[in-house]
Amino acid sequence: MPELPEVETIRRQLAPKLEGRTLESLEILDPRWCSPLSTSETANAVIGRRITTLSRRGKYFIVELSDEVFLIVHLRMTGTLLYDPVLPVPHSRVRFTLDDGNVLLFVDPRRFGTGQLVFGLRSLEDFFKRRLGVEPFDRGFTQEHLRAITDTSRSPIKPFLLDQHRIAGIGNIYADEALFRARIHPLRPANRLTFSQVRVLHQAVIDSLQAGIDANGATIDDFRGIDGARGSFQNEFLIHRREGQPCLECATTVIKMTVGGRGTYVCESCQTRPRAKRLSPRAAR
Repeated sequence: MPELPEVETIRRQLAPKLEGRTLESLEILDPRWCSPLSTSETANAVIGRRITTLSRRGKYFIVELSDEVFLIVHLRMTGTLLYDPVLPVPHSRVRFTLDDGNVLLFVDPRRFGTGQLVFGLRSLEDFFKRRLGVEPFDRGFTQEHLRAITDTSRSPIKPFLLDQHRIAGIGNIYADEALFRARIHPLRPANRLTFSQVRVLHQAVIDSLQAGIDANGATIDDFRGIDGARGSFQNEFLIHRREGQPCLECATTVIKMTVGGRGTYVCESCQTRPRAKRLSPRAAR
């Protein structure tokens, strides 16, 4: 699934091409994309409107149109946005046509991606308030904030990082990368992190996501930029997908385990497994 760096990569590529343009037509080829609204209801609400801003919140794109109409787009598992591709393109689900004649396609083999309409800024804020926690690059994502929210959870830190209600945008790749950078085992309970571990993890989350953005995202299966080009962060992984290979820090063999239902890569020399016995509370340290 595209994570924050992949979505941000596409946003940066698309924004100069979409902002200021008028949406001439919207052809929704798969009604599931905009359900429960009908294809005609969705199209009629946006056709003829000017695209003022293309922004991002977590893994969502926010297409802001004139008069505070918002089209919220999520790529989900296999969605891709292609700008002016050579037609026909298999698995095309939505076709956006701009007033300059250029075309944007939403392509999605597994048909999980969505487009949702929201009217008004307050409704937009409510939409995300119900779904997402703090943005990792926002001022609100501080060491103190991370310490406060980890304190309230007994969940292993890996699924904690994947919980979009707590921190927006982190997926499986970047959780593995951040935990390795912070030298924290993915099974360690969130509320058993030391103050020092929280401080290091805070920076590791930011650094891992920024590295992904700098490399134009990671392409393992389906992710592509708007011109179909692959990202390159997969060539820079420190731990993710390195099962059976020597750790880049200590040469111990990287293993793969399942944590919170997700395939997870770890070096148990650099990332010490938490002891089974009860750990003392953070406040006592």
